[in-house]
Amino acid sequence: MFESLWAPITLGGASLPHRLVMAPMTRDRSTREGVPTDLNAEYYAQRASKALIITEGTQPSADGQGYLLTPGIYNDDQIAGWRKVTDAVHGAGSRVFIQLMHVGRISHPDNTPHHRRAVAPSAIRPAGVMFTASGPQEMPEPRALSTQEVTETVEDFRRAAAAAVAAENRKTLVSPISGPRTRSWS
Repeated sequence: MFESLWAPITLGGASLPHRLVMAPMTRDRSTREGVPTDLNAEYYAQRASKALIITEGTQPSADGQGYLLTPGIYNDDQIAGWRKVTDAVHGAGSRVFIQLMHVGRISHPDNTPHHRRAVAPSAIRPAGVMFTASGPQEMPEPRALSTQEVTETVEDFRRAAAAAVAAENRKTLVSPISGPRTRSWS
């Protein structure tokens, strides 16, 4: 049974020497602008004994951020930061998948670069609080995306996936916008 943990496997085109994978965990180590830092690179490289590392949720746009100090991958500085991370992980002998994630309604304006209200499929306020630089804050009701904005958000994910490739990361994982929908889009 345990021998299978150490058996090689191919996952999404990536050849892995064994089956131990690091699950994603939010680390809050990026700059306020969402740029991964040397601390991000060190953190992920330290875990390179895993065959595959799945990164923390990475926002595909400014509207996709909701947590404090999380990374983005939608501008040149962020891509350069991720390149440092992927170079460090690859240099330590592992592989890395960047998890693309839009937080949807689970957000607070204080944690975003533009301080706008969160956007989500529907305008339903989430229960609970969000940690911000000034402490825990109630999460406000999000603004519902229009049909056109849903299309734009899909495009944000496409650009972010291309940016992950530019950061020399060949794989991405996509997490959907969080929150219930009260309507559907055609």
